[in-house]
Amino acid sequence: MNQILEQLGTYGIVPVVVLQDAAKAEPLAEALCKGGLACAEVTFRTDAAEESIRIMSEKFPEMLVGAGTVLTIEQADRAVKAGAKFIVSPGLNPEVVKWCQAHEVPVIPGIVTPTEMEQAIGLGLTMVKFFPAEPAGGLKYIRAIAAPYTMMKFMPTGGINAKNLTNYLDFKKIIACGGSWMVNKDMIAAKDWAGITALTKEAVATMLGFKLLHVGVNNASEEVASTESAKFATLLGQDVKVGNSSMFVGSLIEMMKNPGRGTHGHICIQTNYLDRAIYHLEKRGFAFDESSFKYNDKGELTVAYLKDEIAGFAVHFNQK
Repeated sequence: MNQILEQLGTYGIVPVVVLQDAAKAEPLAEALCKGGLACAEVTFRTDAAEESIRIMSEKFPEMLVGAGTVLTIEQADRAVKAGAKFIVSPGLNPEVVKWCQAHEVPVIPGIVTPTEMEQAIGLGLTMVKFFPAEPAGGLKYIRAIAAPYTMMKFMPTGGINAKNLTNYLDFKKIIACGGSWMVNKDMIAAKDWAGITALTKEAVATMLGFKLLHVGVNNASEEVASTESAKFATLLGQDVKVGNSSMFVGSLIEMMKNPGRGTHGHICIQTNYLDRAIYHLEKRGFAFDESSFKYNDKGELTVAYLKDEIAGFAVHFNQK
């Protein structure tokens, strides 16, 4: 898959932006970047779209800016010249697709029916937009239409929100979701950039779904671990389950039989999407110890430790 399309997958969420005034492009882009989503699909529904793409691309070169609602070759050409890195269309226009392919611009046309899907495959595409997602049948429909077309990936847009986001992203055929709930027109009109940043952070947090699974405590020996585990078991009214290298008190406390990772122990945090969590946390300045990565028999990443301790604890993330 194209590198830019893969990058959209690491973001997980693509804010769909409608701007009536290009002067608002820079502060909006800044708000999205501060919120953790340095990407946007700027729709060609308004006269301000082209200039907005140019401003976002120039002021925030690290941002992945694309053009949406592209209906013609002329619009695609203008969008790319303004700095758009990808093109999104509500429907499948073969001429627009071929123009983008000829100019090596990733294109994500919209489809709804199997006939349109086969047209997309015939054009050599491996990713399409499913639009309008919720009105057209939602996740249930996407699962059904994806079944015979195993090579195709999806970016659903239309009716996606904080409540149903992870339901969509849990389906592995879905690369990312387009959404506008964090960039709604009323907030843009009111220049509520702080509010947009807050909603964007909330959207990323919802997607990643961090949850504390357990705390691991280092002990000098198995004997000490057994004694201290019994105390926690009495305190919490939980049973102790003895394993090869540790003892679990219920599910929240892991008592290590010998000193393990971390000065004091380790903290285990679960996430909905480990690959995306690594990407977003690295953007926040955290580094991961690649030697700690563990994979399942499908080659999917399941465990990853931060490179550095926090407060004397090693921190690792587990795939849900």
